[in-house]
Amino acid sequence: MPSEAARGLAAISSLPVELPAGRLVHGNEGSDDLPALWVSEAPATAQLWADLRRAHQHSGLWPLLLDSLHGDDRRPWDDGELWPADASHPSDFDPEQLLAEWWSQHTEINEDDNLSARERLAVTAPYGRQWPGLAAAAPAQRDLGAHADQCAAELLAGNPRLRLGLVATARPSDAITVAGWQGAVNYTNDTAELSAVLRSWKKRFGAIVIGAGFAELYLSIAAPPTTIEQAVNVAAEHFAFCPDNIWQGHSPNLTTYAERLVDTPLWSFWWD
Repeated sequence: MPSEAARGLAAISSLPVELPAGRLVHGNEGSDDLPALWVSEAPATAQLWADLRRAHQHSGLWPLLLDSLHGDDRRPWDDGELWPADASHPSDFDPEQLLAEWWSQHTEINEDDNLSARERLAVTAPYGRQWPGLAAAAPAQRDLGAHADQCAAELLAGNPRLRLGLVATARPSDAITVAGWQGAVNYTNDTAELSAVLRSWKKRFGAIVIGAGFAELYLSIAAPPTTIEQAVNVAAEHFAFCPDNIWQGHSPNLTTYAERLVDTPLWSFWWD
């Protein structure tokens, strides 16, 4: 998949949208023969992102809003701190099996834990160590494309320094894998596993990948949970996918975290 996607970047020359100055970035710290993605030099605009999102169906190039490591604007995009050749394919994985395995790992209690067994189980209440299974799909409340445009505009309003990336992929869920993004490397060294879950979230919650940072990921959500009961099950999936959202966030447990997910149009994740 990575080599085919890299060759797809040739479509940049035939885009119906005028691009700002930018360049192709090669992964493996610049050593890969084929490029991982195209990156703009200047910040993106909401209009440009929306135009490229609409062109994706024909261009095969998915736009991403790109943030960098705080204090080092070159990482990971300009430095090629990307490893697309190391990833497998999202279709190789079952998303529920992945989430269940991660849940088991993150809820495991051991003697070296900073939390007591009681404290550890309280974090994932009401489930404790019991994986609850996948959350039910929610009905779409918004048009996926238009909603992604709106969320991208909101991200840029909050951080006007975000640049534009273009990744050659038919599925937005696969963009981070195709680009060789390593933001969750402390939990998985195969980004295709994350994309497998993102594919499932696209089907169930209308999730669209709109941006990524050094260790951050941003999704527009066109079909968020609408009740706290639904949101708690979704929160369990978030914990399995990115436990640092709870462990190092502002929510002491899943129930509190779930309150933030009800009718929330944008999900963000951060891995330490």
